[in-house]
Amino acid sequence: MPAPKKTVRRSLLITSAALSSLALTAPVALAAPSPSTSPSATPPAGMSSVGGARLGRPGTQVDLGSGAPVLPKDVTARSWIVADAESGEVLAAHNAHWRLPPASTMKMLFADTLLPKFPRGEKHKVVPADLAGMGAGSSLVGIKEGETYTVHDLWLGVFLRSGNDAVHVLSAMNDGVGNTVKEMNAHAQELQALDTNVVTPDGYDAPRQVSSAYDLTLFARSGLQKKDFREYCSTVRAEFPGETKKNKKGKTVREPFEIQNTNRLLAGDTDISVYQGIAGVKNGNTTNAGATFTGVAERDGRVLLVTVMHPEKEEHNEVYKETAKLFDWGFAAAGKARAVGELVPPRSTVRASAQPGANASDGQAGGAGSNASAAPAAKAAGHTGGGMGTAFAISAGALALLAGAAFLVNRRWPLPDLVRRRSRP
Repeated sequence: MPAPKKTVRRSLLITSAALSSLALTAPVALAAPSPSTSPSATPPAGMSSVGGARLGRPGTQVDLGSGAPVLPKDVTARSWIVADAESGEVLAAHNAHWRLPPASTMKMLFADTLLPKFPRGEKHKVVPADLAGMGAGSSLVGIKEGETYTVHDLWLGVFLRSGNDAVHVLSAMNDGVGNTVKEMNAHAQELQALDTNVVTPDGYDAPRQVSSAYDLTLFARSGLQKKDFREYCSTVRAEFPGETKKNKKGKTVREPFEIQNTNRLLAGDTDISVYQGIAGVKNGNTTNAGATFTGVAERDGRVLLVTVMHPEKEEHNEVYKETAKLFDWGFAAAGKARAVGELVPPRSTVRASAQPGANASDGQAGGAGSNASAAPAAKAAGHTGGGMGTAFAISAGALALLAGAAFLVNRRWPLPDLVRRRSRP
C-alpha cells in the first residue's frame, strides 16, 4: 500500500461567493484581429476595448490620484495588468489586450472548463493514446502508461508541475483534445475573453494560439470561484503516485514521489522569496511566449490579481520579480489610483442580471462555474451582493483540514480570520 498522500498549501484558503462588476448590457468592444502566427515586438494600434476604451490603447494606462505612488520604472513586460479581484477595477495596465502566446497560463482556462466535469476520486487507467500528440520538450509530471490515477492526482500534476501529460490524460477523458479545445474556446467566449484563441489545451506553442493579459486575468478570476481550483493553485507541494515496480524483496509496490509547485512566488527560489499573501495562480514559459504569469494575493483586506506577459529583461525569475513589483504598487495605490477599466462578468451573468426581478447577488457565480452554495456562503460571511466576495480563512500556526488532506498554514504573515467586503473609496 502506498503511503498516505500529503498535500501542503500556502497560508490561505480562498472562499468566494460571486463575481463583481455587473453590467446590464454587454460592453462595446472592437472586433478582435485574427491571431498572428508569430509574436510582434510592437503592440497593434487598435485592440479590443472589452472592459473600457483605455484598455484598448497601446502603452501604459494609469490614473494616479492624490497620494498614489508612481508605477515601478523597471517593468519590462510586453503586457501586464493590475486589478482588484473583488471590485473588478483595473488599477493600471500596459497593452492589456495585446494578443500574445500564453504558454501554460492557458491551463487556467483548461482547469476552469474541465474541473466541474469529473469527481476528484474518479480513477483512470492511462493508455498510450492518452499521451499521444504532446509537443517535444513538454513539461511533464511523470505519468506512466498502464498506471491508474485519480482525477485529484491529475489536477495536482496540472497545477504544480504544469504537466502536459496530465492535461492530455484529462482531455482524453473529456472525449479528446479536439473536443476539449472546442469547449475551452466556447468557455472563453462565455467569459468575454475575446482575445483568446485556443489551439492546444496545455498552452504549448502553436500557430494562432493567443490570449492577453486581460483574458488571463478573467480566467484566474473565474477559476477562483471554484473550491478545487483555489485548492490546487495554492498547493505548494504534494505526493504524486509513482510507477509500479518490484522492490528488492520481489514485492510489487508503487511508491509516491514529491512534486513542488513551479510558481516561484508561492514556493520561493534561490533568488526570490515567497510573496507575502500569495495564493496562486499559474505560470508558463515557452520559446515563443517567453515567461508568463498570473497571480492572486491579499494584503490588509485587499485582494489583487496581476498578470505579466513576456518580460524583455532576460534574468532568472524576472516574470516573478516584475509581478511582485506590480503587486507592491497595487497594494500601495489601492484606494488612491482611479480605475482605468474593469474586469467584465461572464455573458450569462449579464443576461441573468437583466432579467426582471434579478438582483446583484443572484446568478453571479453561475457564469463562472461556482457551486450553488456560493450565494448562501456570501450571506453568511456578511456580503451584501456584488464583488468577488473573496475571503481568506486561516488557522494561524495550526493545521487546517480540507477534503481529508492536511494543509500547512504559513505563520509568517497571519491573516484575519475573514476578509469581508468593504465600501470602496
